[in-house]
Amino acid sequence: MGIVNAKEPRWLSRDEQRAWRAYLDANRLLVEAIDQELQRDAGIPHTYYEILVRLSEATDRRMRMSDLAEAATASRSRMSHAVARLEAMGWVRRDECPTDRRGQVAVLTDEGFAALEAAAPGHVDCVRQSLFDQLTPEQVDALREISEAVVRHLGAGRTPC
Repeated sequence: MGIVNAKEPRWLSRDEQRAWRAYLDANRLLVEAIDQELQRDAGIPHTYYEILVRLSEATDRRMRMSDLAEAATASRSRMSHAVARLEAMGWVRRDECPTDRRGQVAVLTDEGFAALEAAAPGHVDCVRQSLFDQLTPEQVDALREISEAVVRHLGAGRTPC
């Protein structure tokens, strides 16, 4: 006798299914538009831009690699690979962590900061045209509230479904 799932699935309603599919399509198209703009204008993918932004906002433009990976919701190995590429471009360097000999700190270089400053106007224009110009102020508030609710749920220990 096979294992029987005693719990019946909670199928999505028609409205939930429409919302889910619209969200997936919008997210995919938005990420593609932003990534294409950054590739074209700055020569980097959005994930690299996000690393530069996180470092630019950090104290002394430096973060522990593990903290940077967590902030960008990336694995440590993926972050290490991305930082290596940014190092090759001269935009980031790695220093030894003064409090943990095993750790490393990613540091945004002056060249990296200049590249970020050059890329930022086109990036924000793309985000504005692709997303915010399409929404009312009330929809912007709703988008923020919805996004924050999902982050609170999934970010709190990232429990799997």
